[in-house]
Amino acid sequence: MNKPLPDPVPATAEEALVRWEAEYAAQIGGESPVHNRSGIAIKPLYTPLDVDPSRFDGEVGFPGQPPYTRGIYATMHRGRTWTQRQLIGLGTPAAYNARLRDILDQGASAVSLIPCNSVFRGYDMDEVDAELLGTCGVVANSADHMATCLEGVDLATTSCAMNDPSPFTLLAFMLAAAKRRGVDPRSLSGTSNQSDCLSHYVANHMFFRLALPGARRLLVDHIAWCGEHLPRWNPLSVVGQHMQQAGATPAEALGFTLASALQYADDCVAAGMSPDAFLPRFTFFFDISISFFEEVAKFRAGRRLWARLVRERYGARDPRSWRFKFHGQTSGVDLTRQQPLNNIARVTAQAIAGIFGGLQSLHTDAYDEALSCPTQFGARIAVATQNILREEAHLTDVIDPLGGSWYVEALTDAMEAKVLDVMAEVEAAGGMYAAVESGLVQRRIGESARRFQERIDRGEQTLVGVNAYQVPEEPDSRSALAKPDPGEMRAHLASFAAWKAARSAQSVGRALDALARDANDARANLYARVVEAAEAGCTHGEICGTLRRELGFGHPLVVV
Repeated sequence: MNKPLPDPVPATAEEALVRWEAEYAAQIGGESPVHNRSGIAIKPLYTPLDVDPSRFDGEVGFPGQPPYTRGIYATMHRGRTWTQRQLIGLGTPAAYNARLRDILDQGASAVSLIPCNSVFRGYDMDEVDAELLGTCGVVANSADHMATCLEGVDLATTSCAMNDPSPFTLLAFMLAAAKRRGVDPRSLSGTSNQSDCLSHYVANHMFFRLALPGARRLLVDHIAWCGEHLPRWNPLSVVGQHMQQAGATPAEALGFTLASALQYADDCVAAGMSPDAFLPRFTFFFDISISFFEEVAKFRAGRRLWARLVRERYGARDPRSWRFKFHGQTSGVDLTRQQPLNNIARVTAQAIAGIFGGLQSLHTDAYDEALSCPTQFGARIAVATQNILREEAHLTDVIDPLGGSWYVEALTDAMEAKVLDVMAEVEAAGGMYAAVESGLVQRRIGESARRFQERIDRGEQTLVGVNAYQVPEEPDSRSALAKPDPGEMRAHLASFAAWKAARSAQSVGRALDALARDANDARANLYARVVEAAEAGCTHGEICGTLRRELGFGHPLVVV
Protein backbone atom coordinates (compact mmCIF):
# COMPACT_ATOMS: atom_id res chain seq x y z
CA MET A 1 0.00 0.00 0.00
CA ASN A 2 1.46 3.39 -1.01
CA LYS A 3 2.21 5.93 1.71
CA PRO A 4 0.04 9.05 1.55
CA LEU A 5 1.84 11.99 -0.05
CA PRO A 6 2.58 14.97 2.22
CA ASP A 7 0.24 17.89 1.82
CA PRO A 8 1.91 20.11 -0.82
CA VAL A 9 0.50 23.22 0.88
CA PRO A 10 1.23 23.33 4.62
CA ALA A 11 -1.60 24.51 6.81
CA THR A 12 0.34 27.49 8.24
CA ALA A 13 3.27 29.69 7.34
CA GLU A 14 5.07 28.41 10.42
CA GLU A 15 4.76 24.81 9.20
CA ALA A 16 5.98 25.82 5.73
CA LEU A 17 8.96 27.57 7.25
CA VAL A 18 9.89 24.50 9.31
CA ARG A 19 9.72 22.31 6.19
CA TRP A 20 11.85 24.73 4.16
CA GLU A 21 14.44 25.03 6.94
CA ALA A 22 14.81 21.26 7.04
CA GLU A 23 15.23 21.02 3.25
CA TYR A 24 17.68 23.92 3.23
CA ALA A 25 19.82 22.42 5.98
CA ALA A 26 19.88 19.04 4.25
CA GLN A 27 20.92 20.50 0.90
CA ILE A 28 23.44 23.12 1.93
CA GLY A 29 25.27 21.13 4.57
CA GLY A 30 27.71 23.08 6.71
CA GLU A 31 27.45 26.83 6.19
CA SER A 32 29.44 29.67 7.71
CA PRO A 33 27.37 32.52 9.15
CA VAL A 34 26.83 35.43 6.77
CA HIS A 35 27.16 39.01 8.03
CA ASN A 36 27.08 42.32 6.17
CA ARG A 37 29.70 45.04 6.64
CA SER A 38 27.90 46.40 9.69
CA GLY A 39 28.04 43.00 11.38
CA ILE A 40 24.31 42.29 11.02
CA ALA A 41 23.61 38.58 10.60
CA ILE A 42 21.94 37.88 7.25
CA LYS A 43 19.55 34.98 6.98
CA PRO A 44 19.18 33.05 3.71
CA LEU A 45 15.45 33.83 3.47
CA TYR A 46 13.05 36.39 4.89
CA THR A 47 9.33 35.86 5.37
CA PRO A 48 6.35 37.76 6.81
CA LEU A 49 7.37 36.32 10.17
CA ASP A 50 10.43 38.61 10.12
CA VAL A 51 8.37 41.78 10.19
CA ASP A 52 5.58 43.01 12.40
CA PRO A 53 2.69 44.24 10.25
CA SER A 54 1.27 46.20 13.18
CA ARG A 55 4.34 48.50 12.97
CA PHE A 56 3.64 49.58 9.39
CA ASP A 57 2.00 52.92 10.17
CA GLY A 58 4.46 53.90 12.89
CA GLU A 59 7.70 52.58 11.39
CA VAL A 60 7.20 52.45 7.60
CA GLY A 61 4.29 54.65 6.58
CA PHE A 62 4.12 56.63 3.35
CA PRO A 63 6.53 58.94 1.50
CA GLY A 64 6.45 62.54 2.66
CA GLN A 65 4.87 61.60 5.98
CA PRO A 66 6.40 60.67 9.34
CA PRO A 67 8.35 58.54 9.97
CA TYR A 68 9.75 59.23 6.45
CA THR A 69 11.19 55.71 6.08
CA ARG A 70 9.96 55.66 2.47
CA GLY A 71 11.11 59.16 1.52
CA ILE A 72 11.00 62.78 2.68
CA TYR A 73 8.71 64.00 -0.13
CA ALA A 74 5.34 62.64 -1.23
CA THR A 75 6.42 62.40 -4.89
CA MET A 76 10.12 61.58 -4.41
CA HIS A 77 11.83 60.79 -7.75
CA ARG A 78 8.51 60.37 -9.54
CA GLY A 79 7.92 64.11 -9.17
CA ARG A 80 11.50 65.42 -9.18
CA THR A 81 14.58 63.35 -9.74
CA TRP A 82 17.77 63.75 -7.78
CA THR A 83 20.13 66.63 -8.49
CA GLN A 84 22.78 65.26 -10.81
CA ARG A 85 26.23 66.39 -9.72
CA GLN A 86 29.68 65.55 -10.93
CA LEU A 87 32.55 66.49 -8.66
CA ILE A 88 35.22 68.05 -10.80
CA GLY A 89 38.28 70.15 -10.24
CA LEU A 90 41.13 70.74 -12.61
CA GLY A 91 44.08 73.05 -13.18
CA THR A 92 43.35 76.73 -13.59
CA PRO A 93 39.93 78.42 -13.22
CA ALA A 94 39.64 78.65 -17.02
CA ALA A 95 40.36 74.92 -17.41
CA TYR A 96 37.82 74.13 -14.69
CA ASN A 97 35.18 76.27 -16.36
CA ALA A 98 35.68 74.48 -19.68
CA ARG A 99 35.27 71.09 -18.00
CA LEU A 100 32.25 72.31 -16.04
CA ARG A 101 30.47 73.58 -19.15
CA ASP A 102 31.06 70.23 -20.85
CA ILE A 103 29.69 68.27 -17.90
CA LEU A 104 26.60 70.49 -17.75
CA ASP A 105 26.07 69.93 -21.47
CA GLN A 106 26.24 66.16 -20.87
CA GLY A 107 23.36 66.24 -18.39
CA ALA A 108 24.73 67.30 -15.00
CA SER A 109 22.27 69.71 -13.40
CA ALA A 110 24.34 71.37 -10.68
CA VAL A 111 27.83 72.66 -9.94
CA SER A 112 30.19 70.90 -7.57
CA LEU A 113 33.57 72.55 -7.26
CA ILE A 114 36.62 70.66 -6.02
CA PRO A 115 39.58 72.92 -5.18
CA CYS A 116 43.24 72.05 -5.40
CA ASN A 117 44.82 70.24 -2.46
CA SER A 118 46.70 73.45 -1.68
CA VAL A 119 43.33 75.15 -1.17
CA PHE A 120 42.06 72.29 0.99
CA ARG A 121 45.16 72.68 3.14
CA GLY A 122 44.51 76.41 3.54
CA TYR A 123 47.25 77.90 1.35
CA ASP A 124 47.55 80.10 -1.71
CA MET A 125 49.24 78.85 -4.85
CA ASP A 126 52.38 80.89 -4.21
CA GLU A 127 52.89 79.18 -0.83
CA VAL A 128 53.30 75.61 -2.11
CA ASP A 129 55.35 73.61 -4.61
CA ALA A 130 54.14 74.60 -8.08
CA GLU A 131 54.59 71.01 -9.27
CA LEU A 132 51.56 69.99 -7.19
CA LEU A 133 49.17 72.72 -8.27
CA GLY A 134 45.94 71.75 -9.96
CA THR A 135 46.57 68.02 -10.07
CA CYS A 136 43.51 67.16 -7.94
CA GLY A 137 41.37 70.28 -8.19
CA VAL A 138 41.10 73.84 -9.39
CA VAL A 139 43.50 76.48 -8.06
CA ALA A 140 41.02 79.14 -6.90
CA ASN A 141 42.44 81.64 -4.41
CA SER A 142 40.32 84.77 -4.88
CA ALA A 143 36.95 86.17 -5.87
CA ASP A 144 38.35 86.83 -9.35
CA HIS A 145 39.29 83.16 -9.70
CA MET A 146 35.79 82.11 -8.60
CA ALA A 147 34.22 84.45 -11.15
CA THR A 148 36.20 82.67 -13.88
CA CYS A 149 35.28 79.22 -12.53
CA LEU A 150 31.57 80.05 -12.70
CA GLU A 151 31.56 82.06 -15.92
CA GLY A 152 28.45 81.24 -17.97
CA VAL A 153 26.64 79.60 -15.03
CA ASP A 154 23.31 81.15 -14.00
CA LEU A 155 23.92 81.52 -10.29
CA ALA A 156 20.32 82.46 -9.58
CA THR A 157 19.00 79.13 -10.88
CA THR A 158 21.88 76.63 -10.59
CA SER A 159 22.61 74.87 -7.31
CA CYS A 160 26.28 75.07 -6.40
CA ALA A 161 28.13 72.80 -3.98
CA MET A 162 31.35 74.30 -2.69
CA ASN A 163 33.70 71.69 -1.28
CA ASP A 164 34.72 74.32 1.20
CA PRO A 165 36.07 73.53 4.69
CA SER A 166 36.20 76.17 7.42
CA PRO A 167 36.52 79.19 7.07
CA PHE A 168 34.35 78.77 3.94
CA THR A 169 36.29 81.13 1.68
CA LEU A 170 34.95 79.58 -1.53
CA LEU A 171 31.40 80.60 -0.66
CA ALA A 172 32.66 84.06 0.26
CA PHE A 173 34.36 84.31 -3.15
CA MET A 174 31.19 83.10 -4.86
CA LEU A 175 29.17 85.75 -3.04
CA ALA A 176 31.60 88.43 -4.21
CA ALA A 177 31.37 87.15 -7.80
CA ALA A 178 27.57 87.09 -7.63
CA LYS A 179 27.50 90.63 -6.26
CA ARG A 180 29.56 91.85 -9.21
CA ARG A 181 27.00 90.32 -11.56
CA GLY A 182 24.12 91.90 -9.72
CA VAL A 183 22.73 88.55 -8.55
CA ASP A 184 20.59 88.74 -5.40
CA PRO A 185 22.39 86.62 -2.78
CA ARG A 186 19.01 85.51 -1.42
CA SER A 187 18.46 83.66 -4.71
CA LEU A 188 21.63 81.57 -4.37
CA SER A 189 21.13 77.88 -3.65
CA GLY A 190 23.58 75.15 -2.82
CA THR A 191 25.63 73.70 0.00
CA SER A 192 28.79 74.34 1.98
CA ASN A 193 29.69 70.79 1.20
CA GLN A 194 32.70 70.24 3.47
CA SER A 195 31.54 72.25 6.45
CA ASP A 196 31.62 69.31 8.90
CA CYS A 197 34.84 69.94 10.83
CA LEU A 198 34.35 66.88 13.05
CA SER A 199 34.53 64.51 10.08
CA HIS A 200 37.75 66.24 9.01
CA TYR A 201 39.22 65.94 12.50
CA VAL A 202 38.39 62.24 12.54
CA ALA A 203 39.07 61.04 9.03
CA ASN A 204 40.15 63.72 6.55
CA HIS A 205 43.09 65.50 8.06
CA MET A 206 44.02 67.48 4.95
CA PHE A 207 40.76 69.41 5.30
CA PHE A 208 41.34 70.28 8.97
CA ARG A 209 42.78 73.81 8.94
CA LEU A 210 41.88 75.33 12.31
CA ALA A 211 42.09 74.08 15.88
CA LEU A 212 38.88 72.32 16.87
CA PRO A 213 37.47 75.03 19.20
CA GLY A 214 37.96 77.69 16.53
CA ALA A 215 36.49 75.51 13.79
CA ARG A 216 33.51 74.82 16.05
CA ARG A 217 32.88 78.52 16.68
CA LEU A 218 33.30 79.46 13.01
CA LEU A 219 30.85 76.78 11.86
CA VAL A 220 28.13 78.06 14.20
CA ASP A 221 28.78 81.62 12.98
CA HIS A 222 28.59 80.38 9.38
CA ILE A 223 25.24 78.69 10.02
CA ALA A 224 23.86 81.82 11.71
CA TRP A 225 25.11 84.19 8.98
CA CYS A 226 23.78 82.06 6.12
CA GLY A 227 20.43 81.69 7.88
CA GLU A 228 20.09 85.47 7.93
CA HIS A 229 21.49 86.34 4.50
CA LEU A 230 21.20 83.20 2.29
CA PRO A 231 17.81 81.59 2.95
CA ARG A 232 18.21 79.02 0.14
CA TRP A 233 21.75 77.99 1.07
CA ASN A 234 22.59 74.88 3.13
CA PRO A 235 25.43 75.98 5.44
CA LEU A 236 25.97 72.53 6.96
CA SER A 237 26.56 69.19 5.30
CA VAL A 238 27.20 66.54 7.94
CA VAL A 239 29.60 64.14 6.26
CA GLY A 240 29.41 60.41 6.84
CA GLN A 241 31.43 59.76 3.70
CA HIS A 242 34.83 60.50 5.22
CA MET A 243 34.33 58.14 8.13
CA GLN A 244 32.98 55.31 5.99
CA GLN A 245 35.81 55.69 3.48
CA ALA A 246 38.25 55.60 6.40
CA GLY A 247 36.88 52.20 7.42
CA ALA A 248 33.68 52.73 9.41
CA THR A 249 30.92 50.26 8.70
CA PRO A 250 27.73 51.70 7.16
CA ALA A 251 26.02 51.49 10.57
CA GLU A 252 28.94 53.22 12.30
CA ALA A 253 29.10 55.92 9.61
CA LEU A 254 25.39 56.66 10.02
CA GLY A 255 25.61 56.60 13.82
CA PHE A 256 28.60 58.93 13.97
CA THR A 257 27.02 61.25 11.40
CA LEU A 258 23.77 61.55 13.32
CA ALA A 259 25.74 62.09 16.53
CA SER A 260 27.67 64.89 14.80
CA ALA A 261 24.45 66.49 13.59
CA LEU A 262 23.06 66.44 17.12
CA GLN A 263 26.27 68.05 18.39
CA TYR A 264 25.99 70.85 15.83
CA ALA A 265 22.30 71.32 16.65
CA ASP A 266 23.16 71.55 20.36
CA ASP A 267 25.78 74.19 19.56
CA CYS A 268 23.30 76.22 17.50
CA VAL A 269 20.72 76.10 20.28
CA ALA A 270 23.39 77.17 22.77
CA ALA A 271 24.12 80.14 20.49
CA GLY A 272 20.49 81.22 20.76
CA MET A 273 19.12 79.88 17.47
CA SER A 274 15.68 78.30 17.21
CA PRO A 275 15.74 74.66 16.01
CA ASP A 276 13.13 75.31 13.33
CA ALA A 277 15.27 78.21 12.06
CA PHE A 278 18.37 76.12 11.31
CA LEU A 279 17.34 72.44 11.08
CA PRO A 280 15.61 72.80 7.68
CA ARG A 281 19.00 73.73 6.22
CA PHE A 282 20.93 70.82 7.74
CA THR A 283 21.96 68.34 5.05
CA PHE A 284 23.93 65.08 5.00
CA PHE A 285 26.57 63.58 2.71
CA PHE A 286 27.08 59.81 2.57
CA ASP A 287 29.25 57.21 0.96
CA ILE A 288 27.37 54.53 -0.97
CA SER A 289 29.29 51.27 -0.78
CA ILE A 290 28.68 48.27 -2.98
CA SER A 291 26.96 46.44 -0.10
CA PHE A 292 23.69 47.07 -1.90
CA PHE A 293 20.85 46.19 0.47
CA GLU A 294 22.83 47.37 3.48
CA GLU A 295 23.10 50.84 1.96
CA VAL A 296 19.39 50.96 1.12
CA ALA A 297 18.58 50.01 4.72
CA LYS A 298 21.07 52.60 6.03
CA PHE A 299 19.33 55.45 4.27
CA ARG A 300 15.82 54.28 5.18
CA ALA A 301 16.85 53.95 8.84
CA GLY A 302 18.55 57.36 8.75
CA ARG A 303 15.38 59.11 7.63
CA ARG A 304 13.33 57.44 10.33
CA LEU A 305 15.84 58.18 13.08
CA TRP A 306 16.42 61.83 12.16
CA ALA A 307 12.70 62.63 12.04
CA ARG A 308 12.22 61.13 15.48
CA LEU A 309 15.36 62.62 17.05
CA VAL A 310 14.69 66.24 16.07
CA ARG A 311 11.11 66.07 17.33
CA GLU A 312 11.97 64.39 20.62
CA ARG A 313 15.26 66.19 21.40
CA TYR A 314 14.56 69.68 20.09
CA GLY A 315 10.79 69.87 19.87
CA ALA A 316 11.05 70.75 16.17
CA ARG A 317 7.57 71.53 14.85
CA ASP A 318 8.30 72.47 11.23
CA PRO A 319 8.08 69.37 8.98
CA ARG A 320 11.02 70.75 6.98
CA SER A 321 13.16 70.24 10.10
CA TRP A 322 12.29 66.55 10.10
CA ARG A 323 13.56 65.89 6.58
CA PHE A 324 16.76 63.89 6.26
CA LYS A 325 18.10 65.47 3.05
CA PHE A 326 21.23 63.79 1.77
CA HIS A 327 23.69 63.71 -1.07
CA GLY A 328 25.20 60.35 -1.98
CA GLN A 329 28.51 59.64 -3.64
CA THR A 330 29.44 56.24 -4.94
CA SER A 331 32.32 54.86 -2.91
CA GLY A 332 35.78 55.57 -4.22
CA VAL A 333 37.36 53.04 -1.86
CA ASP A 334 35.43 50.26 -3.59
CA LEU A 335 37.09 51.14 -6.90
CA THR A 336 40.23 49.27 -7.95
CA ARG A 337 43.28 50.13 -10.01
CA GLN A 338 43.23 46.57 -11.33
CA GLN A 339 40.86 46.06 -14.27
CA PRO A 340 39.55 49.61 -13.86
CA LEU A 341 36.72 49.23 -16.38
CA ASN A 342 35.08 46.91 -13.83
CA ASN A 343 34.53 50.05 -11.79
CA ILE A 344 31.72 51.05 -14.16
CA ALA A 345 29.73 48.06 -12.89
CA ARG A 346 30.60 48.88 -9.29
CA VAL A 347 29.51 52.50 -9.65
CA THR A 348 26.25 51.43 -11.31
CA ALA A 349 25.37 49.09 -8.43
CA GLN A 350 26.25 51.76 -5.87
CA ALA A 351 24.19 54.38 -7.70
CA ILE A 352 21.12 52.12 -7.79
CA ALA A 353 21.45 51.54 -4.05
CA GLY A 354 21.50 55.30 -3.47
CA ILE A 355 18.53 55.88 -5.75
CA PHE A 356 16.50 53.11 -4.13
CA GLY A 357 17.59 54.54 -0.78
CA GLY A 358 15.91 57.84 -1.65
CA LEU A 359 18.78 60.33 -2.05
CA GLN A 360 18.26 63.96 -3.11
CA SER A 361 21.55 64.43 -4.92
CA LEU A 362 23.99 61.99 -6.53
CA HIS A 363 27.59 61.94 -7.69
CA THR A 364 28.73 58.89 -9.62
CA ASP A 365 32.48 58.31 -9.56
CA ALA A 366 34.31 57.99 -12.83
CA TYR A 367 35.78 54.52 -13.39
CA ASP A 368 39.31 55.98 -13.52
CA GLU A 369 39.19 57.81 -10.16
CA ALA A 370 41.30 55.03 -8.68
CA LEU A 371 44.05 56.22 -11.04
CA SER A 372 43.81 60.02 -10.98
CA CYS A 373 41.46 62.95 -11.07
CA PRO A 374 38.87 61.65 -13.56
CA THR A 375 39.53 62.12 -17.23
CA GLN A 376 36.91 63.81 -19.39
CA PHE A 377 36.17 60.40 -20.95
CA GLY A 378 35.61 58.82 -17.54
CA ALA A 379 33.51 61.73 -16.26
CA ARG A 380 31.22 61.50 -19.29
CA ILE A 381 30.59 57.81 -18.62
CA ALA A 382 29.80 58.62 -14.99
CA VAL A 383 27.26 61.26 -15.99
CA ALA A 384 25.78 58.96 -18.63
CA THR A 385 25.37 56.25 -15.99
CA GLN A 386 22.91 58.46 -14.13
CA ASN A 387 21.12 59.36 -17.37
CA ILE A 388 20.71 55.68 -18.22
CA LEU A 389 19.45 54.71 -14.77
CA ARG A 390 16.97 57.56 -14.73
CA GLU A 391 15.71 57.54 -18.31
CA GLU A 392 16.36 54.06 -19.74
CA ALA A 393 16.05 51.83 -16.67
CA HIS A 394 13.04 53.81 -15.35
CA LEU A 395 14.26 53.72 -11.76
CA THR A 396 12.14 56.79 -10.99
CA ASP A 397 8.79 55.20 -11.85
CA VAL A 398 8.06 53.81 -8.37
CA ILE A 399 8.72 55.40 -4.98
CA ASP A 400 10.70 53.21 -2.56
CA PRO A 401 10.43 50.12 -4.81
CA LEU A 402 12.06 47.87 -2.19
CA GLY A 403 9.71 49.02 0.56
CA GLY A 404 7.62 46.15 1.88
CA SER A 405 10.29 43.59 1.08
CA TRP A 406 10.50 41.37 4.13
CA TYR A 407 14.27 41.43 3.88
CA VAL A 408 14.57 45.20 3.44
CA GLU A 409 12.14 46.02 6.23
CA ALA A 410 13.84 43.58 8.62
CA LEU A 411 17.27 44.91 7.62
CA THR A 412 16.12 48.52 8.11
CA ASP A 413 15.03 47.63 11.65
CA ALA A 414 18.33 45.86 12.34
CA MET A 415 20.30 48.81 10.94
CA GLU A 416 18.40 51.22 13.15
CA ALA A 417 19.21 49.13 16.22
CA LYS A 418 22.93 49.04 15.32
CA VAL A 419 23.00 52.79 14.75
CA LEU A 420 21.33 53.49 18.07
CA ASP A 421 24.00 51.39 19.79
CA VAL A 422 26.72 53.50 18.16
CA MET A 423 24.98 56.73 19.15
CA ALA A 424 24.52 55.54 22.73
CA GLU A 425 28.28 54.89 22.96
CA VAL A 426 28.98 58.42 21.73
CA GLU A 427 26.43 59.91 24.12
CA ALA A 428 27.98 58.03 27.04
CA ALA A 429 31.36 59.56 26.10
CA GLY A 430 29.89 63.05 26.45
CA GLY A 431 28.76 63.74 22.89
CA MET A 432 30.53 63.79 19.56
CA TYR A 433 33.09 66.49 20.37
CA ALA A 434 34.21 64.67 23.49
CA ALA A 435 34.19 61.32 21.66
CA VAL A 436 36.51 62.53 18.89
CA GLU A 437 38.77 64.47 21.27
CA SER A 438 39.27 61.27 23.29
CA GLY A 439 39.92 59.18 20.15
CA LEU A 440 36.95 56.87 20.72
CA VAL A 441 35.56 57.40 17.23
CA GLN A 442 38.96 57.09 15.54
CA ARG A 443 39.73 53.83 17.34
CA ARG A 444 36.43 52.29 16.42
CA ILE A 445 36.84 53.23 12.76
CA GLY A 446 40.39 51.86 12.72
CA GLU A 447 39.27 48.55 14.20
CA SER A 448 36.53 48.20 11.58
CA ALA A 449 38.96 49.01 8.78
CA ARG A 450 41.37 46.36 10.04
CA ARG A 451 38.65 43.71 10.26
CA PHE A 452 37.49 44.39 6.72
CA GLN A 453 41.02 44.28 5.33
CA GLU A 454 41.62 40.98 7.10
CA ARG A 455 38.54 39.55 5.38
CA ILE A 456 39.98 40.62 2.03
CA ASP A 457 43.38 39.15 2.88
CA ARG A 458 41.78 35.83 3.85
CA GLY A 459 39.71 35.78 0.65
CA GLU A 460 36.43 35.94 2.56
CA GLN A 461 35.56 39.18 0.79
CA THR A 462 36.05 38.98 -2.96
CA LEU A 463 37.45 41.92 -4.89
CA VAL A 464 37.21 41.08 -8.58
CA GLY A 465 40.56 41.58 -10.24
CA VAL A 466 42.38 42.01 -6.92
CA ASN A 467 42.13 38.77 -4.93
CA ALA A 468 40.04 36.81 -7.46
CA TYR A 469 39.41 36.63 -11.21
CA GLN A 470 42.74 38.23 -11.97
CA VAL A 471 43.75 38.64 -15.61
CA PRO A 472 46.86 40.05 -17.31
CA GLU A 473 46.43 43.70 -18.24
CA GLU A 474 47.78 45.65 -21.16
CA PRO A 475 50.15 48.42 -20.03
CA ASP A 476 48.09 51.12 -21.78
CA SER A 477 44.72 49.98 -20.39
CA ARG A 478 44.88 52.34 -17.40
CA SER A 479 45.45 55.82 -18.75
CA ALA A 480 45.31 58.61 -16.18
CA LEU A 481 44.62 62.29 -16.46
CA ALA A 482 47.66 64.27 -17.51
CA LYS A 483 48.94 66.92 -15.13
CA PRO A 484 47.95 70.54 -15.83
CA ASP A 485 49.98 72.24 -18.52
CA PRO A 486 53.06 73.71 -16.76
CA GLY A 487 52.99 76.78 -18.98
CA GLU A 488 49.38 77.52 -18.11
CA MET A 489 50.08 77.09 -14.41
CA ARG A 490 53.12 79.41 -14.59
CA ALA A 491 50.95 82.00 -16.31
CA HIS A 492 48.30 81.55 -13.59
CA LEU A 493 50.94 82.13 -10.91
CA ALA A 494 52.29 85.20 -12.68
CA SER A 495 48.80 86.65 -13.08
CA PHE A 496 48.12 86.04 -9.39
CA ALA A 497 51.31 87.83 -8.38
CA ALA A 498 50.49 90.82 -10.58
CA TRP A 499 46.95 91.00 -9.23
CA LYS A 500 48.16 90.93 -5.63
CA ALA A 501 50.65 93.72 -6.33
CA ALA A 502 47.98 95.90 -7.95
CA ARG A 503 45.20 95.56 -5.33
CA SER A 504 44.67 98.00 -2.50
CA ALA A 505 47.04 97.00 0.29
CA GLN A 506 45.17 99.34 2.62
CA SER A 507 41.80 97.62 2.02
CA VAL A 508 43.35 94.18 2.44
CA GLY A 509 45.11 95.20 5.65
CA ARG A 510 41.96 96.68 7.17
CA ALA A 511 39.93 93.57 6.35
CA LEU A 512 42.50 91.18 7.80
CA ASP A 513 42.84 93.33 10.93
CA ALA A 514 39.06 93.21 11.41
CA LEU A 515 39.13 89.46 10.90
CA ALA A 516 41.86 89.03 13.54
CA ARG A 517 40.11 91.34 15.97
CA ASP A 518 36.75 89.56 15.73
CA ALA A 519 38.42 86.16 16.03
CA ASN A 520 39.08 87.22 19.63
CA ASP A 521 35.57 88.60 20.21
CA ALA A 522 33.09 85.83 20.94
CA ARG A 523 30.20 88.27 20.46
CA ALA A 524 31.07 88.93 16.80
CA ASN A 525 29.94 86.83 13.88
CA LEU A 526 33.30 85.78 12.46
CA TYR A 527 31.97 84.57 9.11
CA ALA A 528 30.69 88.08 8.35
CA ARG A 529 34.32 89.20 8.47
CA VAL A 530 35.37 86.38 6.11
CA VAL A 531 32.81 87.61 3.57
CA GLU A 532 34.03 91.19 3.93
CA ALA A 533 37.64 90.08 3.52
CA ALA A 534 36.81 88.26 0.27
CA GLU A 535 35.11 91.37 -1.10
CA ALA A 536 38.09 93.51 -0.06
CA GLY A 537 40.45 91.42 -2.21
CA CYS A 538 41.93 89.16 0.46
CA THR A 539 43.09 85.76 -0.72
CA HIS A 540 42.21 82.33 0.56
CA GLY A 541 45.65 81.84 2.10
CA GLU A 542 45.58 85.26 3.79
CA ILE A 543 42.19 84.58 5.38
CA CYS A 544 43.17 81.07 6.52
CA GLY A 545 46.57 82.24 7.74
CA THR A 546 45.07 85.05 9.81
CA LEU A 547 42.58 82.73 11.47
CA ARG A 548 45.23 80.11 12.11
CA ARG A 549 47.32 82.67 13.97
CA GLU A 550 44.36 83.74 16.09
CA LEU A 551 42.49 80.45 16.59
CA GLY A 552 45.26 77.87 16.34
CA PHE A 553 46.50 75.46 13.70
CA GLY A 554 44.48 72.31 13.07
CA HIS A 555 46.21 69.25 14.56
CA PRO A 556 43.89 66.23 14.38
CA LEU A 557 44.25 63.41 16.86
CA VAL A 558 45.79 60.40 15.12
CA VAL A 559 45.10 57.13 16.93
CA VAL A 560 47.27 54.10 16.16
